[in-house]
Amino acid sequence: MTNKVKKISLLGATGSIGRSTLDIVTRFPERYQVVALGGGRNISELSAQAQRFRPQLLAVQDETGAEELEQALNAAGLKIPIMVGQPGAIAVATLSEANIVVAAMVGAVGLEPTHAALKAGKNVALANKESMVMAGRLLNEVASANKVAILPLDSEHSALWQALNGEPESGVEKLILTASGGPFREFSLAQMAEVTPEQAMRHPRWDMGPKITIDSATMMNKALEIIEARWLFDMAPEKIEVLVHPQSIVHSLVEYRDGSVLAQLGLPDMRLPIAYALSYPERLPLDLPKLNLAETGQLDFFAADEERFPALALVRKALASGDSGAIALNAANEIAVDRFRAGEIGFLEIAKMVAGVLDEIVAQEFSTLPQILDFDAKVRQSLLNSGN
Repeated sequence: MTNKVKKISLLGATGSIGRSTLDIVTRFPERYQVVALGGGRNISELSAQAQRFRPQLLAVQDETGAEELEQALNAAGLKIPIMVGQPGAIAVATLSEANIVVAAMVGAVGLEPTHAALKAGKNVALANKESMVMAGRLLNEVASANKVAILPLDSEHSALWQALNGEPESGVEKLILTASGGPFREFSLAQMAEVTPEQAMRHPRWDMGPKITIDSATMMNKALEIIEARWLFDMAPEKIEVLVHPQSIVHSLVEYRDGSVLAQLGLPDMRLPIAYALSYPERLPLDLPKLNLAETGQLDFFAADEERFPALALVRKALASGDSGAIALNAANEIAVDRFRAGEIGFLEIAKMVAGVLDEIVAQEFSTLPQILDFDAKVRQSLLNSGN
């Protein structure tokens, strides 16, 4: 056990992962100190967090939010520097005092701060799966060059990390990501065609933000997680599978070549994987509800239905196009989800829109961050110009 306090920069502070991270910090003040916070448009929440944790630096999405936050802090008698936009997020990620960065931003905007944190020699506890989807190879190279670690925060990837437990890749037969199946696992295609954004936001197991919740409903989140697992664990994509498990108790499994299968189980509470990443290789004595298998009773598992959830087929198509396919998959999905939430397209049209983009992609590999960001921007602009 070490007595050294870990100093945390937290990006995505006002989201569900950010709030859960701060809950862990609150429970173990002798272990953790928050030195920087980055948030989005929930200024009242960020202000309350700043007043409680007294960080050295704050970052917000836009100038209007910065003005509102400054006024709230002034009223509380606090003077904390506030930065705006991507420069602000990067400043939070690279703050010299921080020795670990929790990257919990949602979407492609998380890539640049995550890259900057690794380049600055910070360990990154990563919940922003889009970073690994868009630039997994590059981020692994940067982490290795700077002798730092990418620690998975997603419950599924944390489960794989724990079940792998340092085993050599040669002994692994497959990685099995579990999925709850979301709220529409038993819907017909006709029913799914009528799904509203409000319905898609009602996840049966997890409390997540709107984009991730809709990704869970389409199972696009699982498609993205396949790509993330490919890079986090240096695993060939064909050795990564998805299994539907409605109870969300078994978070993922590893099948070894001798036939053994190791799984990580726990109640669906993001504080468990967050605490594991922050305390690794220790485990914290969390005073949280414990899993009682006798009370849980039956655990169900089903094969994933690719007709109902075409995202799982689309990810194979994306992977066949290399870096460009993964970047296009993510960009098209983000725009499609925004359009669905705005009522411009139907639920089933999310996957159709992504498929249309992948049909036009030429396979390419990228070696630098500017190349990746440029291609991502071109995909998005093409979609906006076409109106598709």
